Amino acid sequence: MKDTTRPVAIVTGAGQGIGLSTSLALADAGHHVMCVDLNAQGAKAAAALVDGTAVPMDVTDERAVVEFVGSLDRCDVLVSNAGIWRFAPLLETTVDDAEAVLKVNLLAPLIWLKAVVPLMSEGGGGSIVHLASSAVRAVATGVGIYPASKAAVITLTEQAALELGPRGIRVNAVAPGRIVTGGTAARVAKQDEGTLGARALPLGRWGDPDDIARTIAFLCSPAASYMTGQVLWVDGGLTIGTNEYLRVVRGLKASEQNPPYEEPPLD
Repeated sequence: MKDTTRPVAIVTGAGQGIGLSTSLALADAGHHVMCVDLNAQGAKAAAALVDGTAVPMDVTDERAVVEFVGSLDRCDVLVSNAGIWRFAPLLETTVDDAEAVLKVNLLAPLIWLKAVVPLMSEGGGGSIVHLASSAVRAVATGVGIYPASKAAVITLTEQAALELGPRGIRVNAVAPGRIVTGGTAARVAKQDEGTLGARALPLGRWGDPDDIARTIAFLCSPAASYMTGQVLWVDGGLTIGTNEYLRVVRGLKASEQNPPYEEPPLD
C-alpha cells in the first residue's frame, strides 16, 4: 500500500462517474491513486484501471479512515467526491434521510480532512478538493436537503482554506452542473428527452465526468498553486443563466414536445 516514489492522491467515491474519471486524470498526472469506494468491486475495478490501490471503505467510518491514512507514508492530494442524495420535497424529507445525506456529503469530507492534514503537513503541503454542486445556486423544488449539504461544503472549504493555508495546504471546491453519469443518465433522459434541455444551456450540452475531472486535476496541479478557498462552477453556464435556461426550455417544450412543463431538479 505504501508508495513513496510518486505523489499520492486519495479519491473517495472512485468506483464510478466523476470519481473514476478523476482517478484516471490524477493517474495521468503522475499520482498513485488510492481508490476509495463503499463498493469493493468498484474500488478494485478503478484501481486496476489506474494502476492504483483499491480501498473498500465506508467514507463516514472515522476509525477506519484514520487507520487507513495512518498506514500511508505520504498524501499529496485528497478529493472528497463521494456523495449521495435523497430527492424529495422538504416536507416529505425524513430526518433519517437528511442525516444520511449530511453524514456522507458534509461530515465525511471533514473526517477525511482531519485525517490527512497531519500527513500533508509533514510533506510540506498538499491540495484538497471538495465536490459542491450547482444546486447551491440554481435551487429547485423536490431535492430535499441535498443543496443545503453542498452549501455547507462550500463554507467548510472556505474555512479550511483559511485555517490550513499556513500549513501549505490548499482547499478548493468544484461545483458541477448537470453531469451525465451512470447514476444520473436515466433521470436526465426522463426529464429532458435526452438532449432537449441541454440545448438551452449557454454551452449547449450536458457535462460529462471528464469535464469535472480535468478541473479537479488542475486544482491539484502546480498551475493552481496560488488558488485556495475557491469554488469553480463547472456547469456549462447554468448558474449564470438559470432564468434564461428555464425560459428557453419552456419554449422548446412548447414548440417541439408540448408536454406539461415541470422544472427539472438539478444535480
